[in-house]
Order: sequence, then C-alpha cells, then structure tokens
Amino acid sequence: MDTKITLSFNKEIIDRAKDFADQNNISLSRLTEFLYAQMTSKNYQSLEELPIADWVNMVSEGEVEYKRTSSSRKAMKDEFFGSKK
Repeated sequence: MDTKITLSFNKEIIDRAKDFADQNNISLSRLTEFLYAQMTSKNYQSLEELPIADWVNMVSEGEVEYKRTSSSRKAMKDEFFGSKK
C-alpha cells in the first residue's frame, strides 16, 4: 500500500533527480522509495555507514555534511524553514 508524504528539497536537486529518474524509466517517487529501501535494508548505526552509490552522488549537491544538534524539534524545524527563505 502506498502512503503519501510531503518533502522539501532544493529545486536544482529535484530537477537533476527527475532527469535521472526519467533516464532510468522510473518515477521520482519510486526512485525515492528505492533509496529508502536501500537505507533501511540493513541495521546501519549511523549516517556515515550508509553505502552511497556513485549515481546518488551525481544527483546530490556538493559534499555531504551531517550536523548533530541537541536543539529541540521546534528549533530544528524553525532553522530548516528559515533557511528556505
């Protein structure tokens, strides 16, 4: 059964991901589902342990930077949406 979610991404990243999905005859939704399935198929303990394929790097923007904060959920949400303005 499919479940709908709403996500926000940088427009340039989405455009590149859509192009990649089109070239591989897959919808962006199914591409995202595939990535989530790969991430959750094993018991990874941290983001650094995830096996990221070269093609994921092709559709990403720059180097990956993971930030860990002890901020509240509301503070993180405010920071995220504030960065999109």
